[in-house]
Amino acid sequence: MLAQLTYSKLSHLLRVCVNKPSVLGTGTEMNTGASCWLQVKRRQRSVDSKSLAERQKQQMARSLPKQKSISGVHQVLVVASGKGGVGKSTTAVNLALGLIANDPSKSVGLLDADVYGPSIPKLMNLKGNPELSDNNRMIPLINYGVPCMSMGFLVEDAAPIVWRGLMVMSAIEKLLRQVDWGSLDYLVVDMPPGTGDVQLSITQNIPIAGAVIVSTPQDVALLDARRGAEMFRKVNVPVLGLVQNMSIFQCPNCNHQTHIFGSDGARQLADTLGVQFLGDVPLHLNIRESSDRGRPVVVSSPDSPEAAAYRSLASAVVQRLQEVSG
Repeated sequence: MLAQLTYSKLSHLLRVCVNKPSVLGTGTEMNTGASCWLQVKRRQRSVDSKSLAERQKQQMARSLPKQKSISGVHQVLVVASGKGGVGKSTTAVNLALGLIANDPSKSVGLLDADVYGPSIPKLMNLKGNPELSDNNRMIPLINYGVPCMSMGFLVEDAAPIVWRGLMVMSAIEKLLRQVDWGSLDYLVVDMPPGTGDVQLSITQNIPIAGAVIVSTPQDVALLDARRGAEMFRKVNVPVLGLVQNMSIFQCPNCNHQTHIFGSDGARQLADTLGVQFLGDVPLHLNIRESSDRGRPVVVSSPDSPEAAAYRSLASAVVQRLQEVSG
């Protein structure tokens, strides 16, 4: 049908050109004929490019894997950042614990998808190899009521993971499909930094309820956070909003507040992208020390302002999930 339509349009334009006075006439007539010919060529190129784009889109759709839900998991949340070092893993851990703190009836799991630099074992104070269930699936290790799975459970603590892309994809597939999560309301996935193969593999293989983007207010971090948000949009994953981590530092001696990494950068980026700003998390010694001890601040200091910031984040995420799914 498209070919016939294209042919018909081209034929009509050619007839118009033919019916024009001879190009051997005046200069005006020659210009008219040349202009008509250029219009024909431009329209032909436009149709050809649209046809090529449509064929490429169909080819990509055929080659993409079909999404399949993780057995027993109701909703998957991914916590991502455009670059490392912005506190993404700490945010993912305390978000998972904040979801439970706000509603103890909810069951929440934690998946560490950062194959090269797994942090969940340290942050959740877990070590050891997962046991296998009767159906030969790995049983997550549990602490603070949160079942966790990480590549860090399968290798030695200091062992580097020197793998090529195909091996990483295979590992991600096993972490997604060969873990017995039981029944979960939420599975929080700590994504690796960046916008590479792992992110694409996860977003293409499982349905994701929403993505939380973590950034500091610093300009360099915000540039990468924007790339991360745009990537999720391209693969049709709802961006729930941005979290501004390390937003402010308060001196423990004099209580003077300093915006070490700048102020309101993530809030402004959220406005620019048209997504929700989910909240601020301060740069606080208590968060760092509790994380290093494997006792996240939401469980070690539940009444602290820092824990309250994570619980507020969890509430904002749940509200956004309801808006997106509604």
